[in-house]
Amino acid sequence: MTGQTAISVLLVDDHPLVTEGIGACLETWDNITIAGTASNGRESIEAACQIKPDVILMDINLPDMTGLQATRHIRARQPHSKIIILSMHDNREYVISAIEEGACGYLLKDVSSSEVATAIETVYRGGNYFSTDVAKALTGPKQHSVLTKRETGVLALLAKGSTNKMIGRELGISERTVETHRKNIKRKLGISTTAGLTRYAMENGLTN
Repeated sequence: MTGQTAISVLLVDDHPLVTEGIGACLETWDNITIAGTASNGRESIEAACQIKPDVILMDINLPDMTGLQATRHIRARQPHSKIIILSMHDNREYVISAIEEGACGYLLKDVSSSEVATAIETVYRGGNYFSTDVAKALTGPKQHSVLTKRETGVLALLAKGSTNKMIGRELGISERTVETHRKNIKRKLGISTTAGLTRYAMENGLTN
């Protein structure tokens, strides 16, 4: 991109060492410049509107809201900016949710700096970019193997309309334990609502 304006990038992560590390690596590329950083969702929204970066690298786990929620707000206010989600999770539901919220890419945090730069260049030019494992999660069959056997059982009963008390009685565990399982299921699948869990269970044949 010699002679062309560098791609401006906003880094969003609540860990300073992460933003500093990624920033230092990306600054070695002549066609990329770090326009700013943000440590939470609200800061990222404000920074996106003020800086108007070409590309935003958005951590999925932020202290005040999820990176997906921040992505939705930014896309509504600053649609010019292309957003790439950074995550440790390659779960299909996370990736699909990211796409639905308007993200153009999804990278796992263990990718190389050169791949991050490639992703930035790709989405800047109007394309989409997903790291290899993420692409496999999108194209492969849906899996619920991330759940334990007990969590799968709780999800199946939940999808049938059972309450925590009913599930506890059915499985011989306490309501508090059932609630803990529900929270873990939502976290692992990246699904925040009971309706979403029910749909997931139906799509994966857990209600048969």
